[in-house]
Amino acid sequence: MALLRRPEAGAVIGTVVVFAFFVGFAGGKGFLGFQGVGNWLGNAAEIGIGALAVGVLIIAGEFDLSMGSVLAVGALTVGLCTGYYHWPLWASIALALALGVIIGLFNGLIVVRTGLHSFLVTLATQFLLYGAMLGFARLLTGQTTLIVTFTGAARVLFAGTWDYFPAEVAWWLGLTALVTWVLSKTVFGNWIYATGGNLRTARMAGVKTAQVKISCFVFTAVASVLVGIIETAQTSTVSVEQGQLYEFEVIIAAVVGGVLMTGGYGSAIGVLFGSLTYGIADLGIFYTGWNTDWFQAFLGGLLLVAVLSNSWLRRKMLSTR
Repeated sequence: MALLRRPEAGAVIGTVVVFAFFVGFAGGKGFLGFQGVGNWLGNAAEIGIGALAVGVLIIAGEFDLSMGSVLAVGALTVGLCTGYYHWPLWASIALALALGVIIGLFNGLIVVRTGLHSFLVTLATQFLLYGAMLGFARLLTGQTTLIVTFTGAARVLFAGTWDYFPAEVAWWLGLTALVTWVLSKTVFGNWIYATGGNLRTARMAGVKTAQVKISCFVFTAVASVLVGIIETAQTSTVSVEQGQLYEFEVIIAAVVGGVLMTGGYGSAIGVLFGSLTYGIADLGIFYTGWNTDWFQAFLGGLLLVAVLSNSWLRRKMLSTR
């Protein structure tokens, strides 16, 4: 019973069930081979990096619907600066990350200074960034797709592979370990839970709630830029269309991972398993040989089951205290 009280309990159970399902239907079709495992782990990592950041933000009581456009901003910055204007690659990467910090600060400051709901603020940012990217790309280059090649240490760091396992898996696991430590072992982690759990009470207790929220918005933006850089390194192609629906995918992974939409509850380990479940389901259908059009229906059902089970586990935990 003690294990069921943990935020990641439902996510772990869900991952085991989904994994067993696809092992049964696709285990002999490459799903369990080194390349197959590397593929769905890489897919999970790409979702997982953003899901980890937005999961922390949701725990703090806010949302970020601009992550897809921010991902594209990171990719387009590198593609434009290095692929078109021939900047040094590391300078482009540094600029992209700096823009991520600026966008996160922009979202966070507007939310805490105006009191507007982050859903509306970041939705506006999503459209603002997409329109600006489209306009600047056409103005400066006359096109919306750019080519840029990562070489040397940058390619190893962002697009390297080790026995079919992509570098993004290491980024994902490393960030999960770091966030787990922050949430469970630091005062700032306690502030995040307190801010999302009860904002008024947190303020009365001396928690710097504005600082917490702004920091979490910066984290989601920088994580999105990082994913954009990783995607660019892997494909050598940048498009303003990049990252569409990413913001919804990462929120789904976070919720499947046990993060409550009401804030104040969740864990980095749970989000890791939620992302793993998403990655397995996304590519698992491909390995079964079934029509991949069914993935959206499968994902919708998975999300509904996750929300219901997380709600049940949460009530069960509270009733046994």
